[in-house]
Amino acid sequence: MPRRRSPSPSSSTAPRNRTPQPVRVRQRTFGDFVKAFLAFVALAVLLVGVPVALAMTAGWPFPETFEPLEWLKQDISVSTFLSILTFVVWLAWAQFTACVLVEMKAALSGVGVPGRVPGAGPSQLLARQLVAALLLVGATAASFTPSLAQLGQTYDDNQRPTVAAAQQTPGLFAQQQEQAAGAAAAVAEQASHTEATPAAKKQGDTKFYRIQPPEGRHHDSLWEIAERHLGDGRRYKEIFELNKDRAQPDGSRLSEASLIRPGWIMEMPGDARGGDLVEMPDDAPEVSPEVRRQISDYARTGDGAHEQGGDQAQGSGDEGSGGGTAHVDLPQQRPAPGTGHADLQRPAPDQVATPAQDSSSFGLPEALLTAPLLAAGLLGALGHRRRQALWQSAFAGIGGRRGMEPPTPTGDALDVQDALLVGADPEGVRLLDRSLRGLAASLAAESRPLPTVYAAWMSNGDLHLQLAQPSGKPPSPWQLGQDQTFWMLARADAETYEDVDTAAPYPGLVSLGTMDDSRLLLNLESVPGIVSLSGREEDRAAVFASVAAELATNGWSDRMTITLVGFGEDLTALAPSRLRHLDGIEALIETMEAETRQRRGALGAAGHDSVLTGRTGPAQHTRWAPHLVLLAAEPSPEDAMTLAELAADASRLGIGYLVGTGSGDLPGAAWEMEITGEGRLLAPLLGLELDAQLLPAAERRAVVELFTDADPEHGPDGPGTTPPFLVDISEQGRPAVYARLVGPYEIIGLETPDGERSALLHEALALLLLHREGVHPRVLSSALWPRGVTDDVREALLDRLRDWLGTDPDGTPRLRTDDAGRLTLAKSVVSDLDVLRSLYHEATQGKGVDSRAVRGRLLTDALVLVRGPLLADRPEGRYRWLTHEIVDAQLPLLVADTGLALAEFHMEKNRAEKAIEALNAALRTAPSDERLWNELLRATHALDDPERLTALASDLMTRSGARGLPPRTEALLDELLPTWRDAVAAAG
Repeated sequence: MPRRRSPSPSSSTAPRNRTPQPVRVRQRTFGDFVKAFLAFVALAVLLVGVPVALAMTAGWPFPETFEPLEWLKQDISVSTFLSILTFVVWLAWAQFTACVLVEMKAALSGVGVPGRVPGAGPSQLLARQLVAALLLVGATAASFTPSLAQLGQTYDDNQRPTVAAAQQTPGLFAQQQEQAAGAAAAVAEQASHTEATPAAKKQGDTKFYRIQPPEGRHHDSLWEIAERHLGDGRRYKEIFELNKDRAQPDGSRLSEASLIRPGWIMEMPGDARGGDLVEMPDDAPEVSPEVRRQISDYARTGDGAHEQGGDQAQGSGDEGSGGGTAHVDLPQQRPAPGTGHADLQRPAPDQVATPAQDSSSFGLPEALLTAPLLAAGLLGALGHRRRQALWQSAFAGIGGRRGMEPPTPTGDALDVQDALLVGADPEGVRLLDRSLRGLAASLAAESRPLPTVYAAWMSNGDLHLQLAQPSGKPPSPWQLGQDQTFWMLARADAETYEDVDTAAPYPGLVSLGTMDDSRLLLNLESVPGIVSLSGREEDRAAVFASVAAELATNGWSDRMTITLVGFGEDLTALAPSRLRHLDGIEALIETMEAETRQRRGALGAAGHDSVLTGRTGPAQHTRWAPHLVLLAAEPSPEDAMTLAELAADASRLGIGYLVGTGSGDLPGAAWEMEITGEGRLLAPLLGLELDAQLLPAAERRAVVELFTDADPEHGPDGPGTTPPFLVDISEQGRPAVYARLVGPYEIIGLETPDGERSALLHEALALLLLHREGVHPRVLSSALWPRGVTDDVREALLDRLRDWLGTDPDGTPRLRTDDAGRLTLAKSVVSDLDVLRSLYHEATQGKGVDSRAVRGRLLTDALVLVRGPLLADRPEGRYRWLTHEIVDAQLPLLVADTGLALAEFHMEKNRAEKAIEALNAALRTAPSDERLWNELLRATHALDDPERLTALASDLMTRSGARGLPPRTEALLDELLPTWRDAVAAAG
């Protein structure tokens, strides 16, 4: 069976960035010399003239003596300010000098991407332009550097180690590693041997650029490539058009400008320049006929190239995964879907083009940005927790009313919340869940058992299940994958599934990391033995925390038990019903011995050979929830042997073990993995090398803080009752821009934008209005474009939004950026939801407390604002980010509280009809609020009209449906109208 392993860019066997080729220098024009001369003059003035002038006029920036206490005693005079200003100018000169040195080194070396000088965005850009202009007149040492660096090495020498490593690596990936080695060899060839386009031929040269591997948090993008080599980042579209849909060395193609991969070759426009480029002349006598033929072959790369590669990748694959040993292979890659289809996993944030000037907005935790399934699970669980707290608070379930405003996160917790909003892929989770349950339902309909699944791969929008052994033909629309042990479901077919009432077949699947564009989910409960994890303790803890958090909150499981040992006591706040923490290994062994005996007996009594047969067919009601053990503390040799004995039959019982070890040698381990300090998850015998999914300690603490703060029992006072944003409700506080969100969306004070962008601007404004504390730019772009967007498009939208909102009379813009880089609205931009909250707060905690007349007027004004549900007429397909919000739970509670307060106001004066009118108005927005039902019964009873009360009881019975009336409502009716049941039955 063909298999593939992705070579590490940092590995010694990895291919070199490019193969040295002869370089022909284009002829320089007179204009080039003029630009170079002006650049030299500018650099001389800035680097030499500025310090000389400062030294002569203001002196050196450092004092002759170091006496801080004497400085503090001196009076502050004009000379003091001049000295401070002089020192600032010296600092600016030093920063610019550092930028010039960095850019000069990068240009002369021709290796990698220039380093970034902290806080020197505009200065470094100016230095880059001046250095580029200065070096334009020469042959540029950077062009010769690759040849000098690889002197004495031939092309075959460069590639031989890669092929040798692929042939010698043990495990299941031999054939795929050979193919990867061949692709690696093609990378260097195609970087210099791609046929020139007609536009480039007119310039005399064809130039190519090889996408560089990431350096820290910096990733190559077409924008930055165009900015460095074409002088304008907006010219990235030219590079995209030159390379669109052309076969790359790894067999994939460029389909979206924001999705590029390290190792890809980009043909550049003819006027591109810079040390990172590889030039290939049209007519170079040094190039052999064989190389010319390779250039011609590359020019013909098209639709047929990938198909041929795909055919070669197919294999019969007689290497099954039997014998009780778990093997995981990387599925065959398919072309990435076009823009008409979203992937099962969203594009990673680091794949989106990011101009250099936006680096200040990238302060979000990257571990969560690149974990879409984990982020979606955490975000969904957090929303559920917050809604639960609201309802408990509203119905006085925890010691009295505490308010409807959950605390606003700050600091690291706010950054983590933003990262969850950006990185989450709830659509991918939904499709994964429906696909797996649909497969289980189809197999049950055919009276077929569930196959044992070791792993799932999510790749380019498709879902691949790797089976322990061949299990026949999969039910439609599933298809056989690259061999009999792979079942594959395409994205388009996954979207045809609907929700089905069947048990989750593989709840033990959990994300471990990514290889190339594929995300691996290991089925912990199916591995026949222990999965061991070695590495440094802090690195192992980050893996354990990620696994525990995803298992506790994922959306493709029903019930499960997750036992944590040696870590994660605080993680139980994420899902108290799923997570439990044990103090030590002794308690774990005692617990698991008892559970293993119990499960063996239960399976025997039910007549099942494994838990999988209990999840389909007539017995699926038993569910057979998995029990997953995460042991971070390294066991002693005796305890390790005991665990190995327990785990020998664990996969049949639905029990999985992930155990940490410092030595890497653990008895009974079916999988041996290692986490490196660079975040790579290695399984050498399996041929796996993943970018690990991690949840580091800082992010874990922030996640736990979010869940803890959302707990209604957290803290002595619970959630606060003061809204995060209060408006001036007097006549003097009339806003400049007023948006009506409660009901149909309307905006007063602004002209309707023209064109197709109007809906996008309205949606962006609604998001900002619902988050007066501020919105991170990446959260905004993720909400409007869930599949990703380049930063130039986002910045263009923000510019239009600023222009549309305009400025206040004092000239300040109504759309602003705070110190943390988040977007905020001016106080002159107000929504009716802001006014509704402010009116209720003022009536119950402000002036209305001491004045009955003021309270009645404020509550009446608040209820008048309610015209229906939030954004009642929002267009189809937009405002999907509302699923992450809790405003849909807050608004009905706020309206119900307002109606209840106004009804109480009227009942104080025995105005029952007025109270009934207020309650009915609130019921139109909160029709299922039991508190409104009960107060409506009391107000109707005050009219002393049994027939009307009976009619109301009958109406409430109809509203409650099959569930019947809530117990408290029934008890109230028994008190107010003991004969209500007979009266309702008689009325029909």
